[in-house]
Amino acid sequence: MIEVGAFHAPYNMNVAEIHARLSPPFQPWLVAHDFEAVDAWIEVEGEGLADIGRYLRQEPDLWFDMLHCITAVDYFEPDPKKAAQLQRQPHLELIYHLSSTVHRHRLVLKVRLPRWREDVPGQLPEVPSLSGVWSTADWHEREVFDLSGVFFRGHPDLRRILCPEDWVGHPLRKDYQMPTEYHGIPAR
Repeated sequence: MIEVGAFHAPYNMNVAEIHARLSPPFQPWLVAHDFEAVDAWIEVEGEGLADIGRYLRQEPDLWFDMLHCITAVDYFEPDPKKAAQLQRQPHLELIYHLSSTVHRHRLVLKVRLPRWREDVPGQLPEVPSLSGVWSTADWHEREVFDLSGVFFRGHPDLRRILCPEDWVGHPLRKDYQMPTEYHGIPAR
């Protein structure tokens, strides 16, 4: 456990400085970054997410002690005409908002995932759970699993949190088809 009193005066490290700290040990997992965005971000490979998360949480001069939220964005265009105009492949993106309450710096981590594991519809993409790093990830990961269809490997209790356990599909996916009824009750 890190003691707050052991720190010198708090400081606010920018995302470029945080990226520089991550570069030596995690270079193979650092994919992209945008230091000029309103919410400057660093994109990492999913397989390196847990190691990077532990490092960000445990390094005394980084000490990201707060995970605010995890968001999933579905970059899929269901309209074939519009999809043909896009310059990107359909994918999911996980967005983690972190901060250090001691050092007063913030970070957005992104992880790009395929919409379906091995391009097999219905096979959820996987990423390591961060529930062992930040306890709040437990609930956030369950919400992303439920609504966007991402499987978090190593999560202690990964199950639906908003939809019933027998609900079919993930409502925040752009190709989601709302059922016309649920257990005989009209759903529309």
